[in-house]
Amino acid sequence: MEKSFSRQIAEFAVNLKYEDLPAEVVNEVKRYLYDSIGCAYGGYSTKDVNILRDIYKEIGGTEQATLIGFGDRIPAVNATLVNSLMIRALDFNDIYWKEDPSHPSDLIPAALSAAEINGAPMKDVITAIVLAYEFEQRLCEFALPGVRERKWHHATLTQFVSPIAAGKVLKLNSDQMVNAIGINGCHNHTIGCPTAGKLTMMKNTVDPMAVQAGVFAALMAQKGYTGTEAIFEGKEGFMDVFGPRWDQDKLLCDLGKSFKIMECGMKAFPTEALTHTHITCTLKAVTKNNISYKDIESVTVTTIARACDILFDPHKYRPESRETADHSLPYCIAAALVDHKITTDSFSEKKLKDPAIWEVIDRIHGEASVEFEKMFPARQPSRVRVKTKDGREFTEYLEYPKGDPREPMTMEDLENKFNALSNKLLSPEKQKSIKETIFSCENLSANEFMASLVV
Repeated sequence: MEKSFSRQIAEFAVNLKYEDLPAEVVNEVKRYLYDSIGCAYGGYSTKDVNILRDIYKEIGGTEQATLIGFGDRIPAVNATLVNSLMIRALDFNDIYWKEDPSHPSDLIPAALSAAEINGAPMKDVITAIVLAYEFEQRLCEFALPGVRERKWHHATLTQFVSPIAAGKVLKLNSDQMVNAIGINGCHNHTIGCPTAGKLTMMKNTVDPMAVQAGVFAALMAQKGYTGTEAIFEGKEGFMDVFGPRWDQDKLLCDLGKSFKIMECGMKAFPTEALTHTHITCTLKAVTKNNISYKDIESVTVTTIARACDILFDPHKYRPESRETADHSLPYCIAAALVDHKITTDSFSEKKLKDPAIWEVIDRIHGEASVEFEKMFPARQPSRVRVKTKDGREFTEYLEYPKGDPREPMTMEDLENKFNALSNKLLSPEKQKSIKETIFSCENLSANEFMASLVV
């Protein structure tokens, strides 16, 4: 009898060892840890993170796992949600986009929190992170078209992967891992509305919730709780309910021959991933030619159809929150035109009230391109045409953003990003110390590693 999809995944996950990982893969994990911890420090002061932290501090409980930066020790399941949201809060963490988009680093806290329960070494955490990226990215290529095109959120993919990351460091056996995947896969299907129209705090929270649930599922399975084995291919399973059209080879073939983390990308801007090439084109046009926003007659952004649908939604022309603004291409372009840069401050309450933004935003228009749609997702083409009031016209074209594996972030880029995100919390000496700790973390336990991140 052919093994179920979840059993094939579970057996690979259980059998993968740190010693099986090539040096470049281990180094890439550390790069994503460095990027993600920096994003977490950036999310440290956000309202949504602190609401959840306050709730869990009031609840209390066993001191199992550490909140990044804060140092609070709370139950591991609860710590996972806060830490994952910290990484996710500014929409500045990594991105993988094939048939579906996803942010695999949202899953890192599942490995870290579970590892603190049993004092697991960071070598186990590194291996679990490799697995998290592996299956999150494979699931992004599994559905044709992706679940996002079927009006579901990518947290629907994460539900299957988070128990793998947690289960690996909890040392689940194959049967337990199958159960953990089946437990979590039964109840975390997430509708697409958190990223559609007017956005709320839930935009950044639904995926961390699927990550949190995965830790709980792994703990349930460890205690003997059972879950549906044929969660993917069975009657009324994932494929039956969400079908048709699946590429099973993308999910299961050639496991271990290479590792998907090497194909993931990072973000140079704290904005929705499809905005990045357009922001870069805009910045090139206005900075090279020293164009003031006051001189602009119009800006036309040519993009793929789905970007027009998501990013030029009518709500996006008058965003009232950071969550909507960083998913609003008109707003991001307007901020780039006004300030000639995009940073986390571009989405502050003060900037959202900047009259210059509202002076220029209605001059920005999107147009969908069939040609560009055919190029996506292998390329993310953008054409930005800026017309000035005196009749001049400037055009920029780009096919992939900074941070894409074809133009990766350098260590200097990563250090600049980390320091910019953490400079309100950490001294230069502490920033340097944490960088050194991350890039030698295989010598530590998870508990030692998390203690080193406390502000």
